[in-house]
Amino acid sequence: MPDDLAAALARVRLGRLASTILCYRTIGSTNDAAATLAAQGADAEGTVVCADEQTAGRGRRGHVWFSPPGSGLYVSVVLRPGGAQREPDRATTLVTLMAGVALVEGIETATGLRADLKWPNDLLIGRRKLAGILAEGVMLAAPRLSTVVVGYGINIATSAYPPDVSERATSLETELGRPIDRGLVLAETLAALSARYDDLIAGRFDAILDAWRSRAASAAGARVMWTSPSGPLSGVTAGIDDRGALLVRLGDRLERIVAGEVTWL
Repeated sequence: MPDDLAAALARVRLGRLASTILCYRTIGSTNDAAATLAAQGADAEGTVVCADEQTAGRGRRGHVWFSPPGSGLYVSVVLRPGGAQREPDRATTLVTLMAGVALVEGIETATGLRADLKWPNDLLIGRRKLAGILAEGVMLAAPRLSTVVVGYGINIATSAYPPDVSERATSLETELGRPIDRGLVLAETLAALSARYDDLIAGRFDAILDAWRSRAASAAGARVMWTSPSGPLSGVTAGIDDRGALLVRLGDRLERIVAGEVTWL
């Protein structure tokens, strides 16, 4: 483990997660590595995989996540929301929103920078993307509690994204105008994720949803477009429901969007 990461992790109380932390100089995908570990062992919950570089990093719906060395944080955590004390299916559904809340809180604690959330999985500064989340279920050979790998990438330096996406992306160092202790960002995001995961497992869903809504101004009153089975549709966002679906108003009716590509206009 790099010294800067080890020193920061030793200073921060990480909670129930990060019982095992595996760091790689280069890896294909931290999500893939974490999924392999989850499939191999029943005690894998809380395992963290991080890397200095990903050669096959990805976001939702197969999008590429540019992951050059020394420029960002690329992290995946094994979770078992199926062990929630109540409504385990709902807990599993809310994993991505839970992770978003944790990341904005962890980043703010580590750097003082306040980021916004965009449904379902992005962290923004203004209209520029600072970080993204990818939650993927793990296929297990034997019936076990629902297992999800939550991966996240945070842009630390400007080189975390290629020049052709500079209008759509930003980084912590760009926004703050100073070097960032990436070890502290890693430690604080893991600590926040652990705390919010405790909320999820304990069934404190309203605490997660209320925190998400308070950091997601675009979830209400923004124009969006998406493709439905009947063709392209557009409307105005009207918040999220108690299972994290995006609500969109079309005339006198509400549409409930649970997945798919949404374009924010």
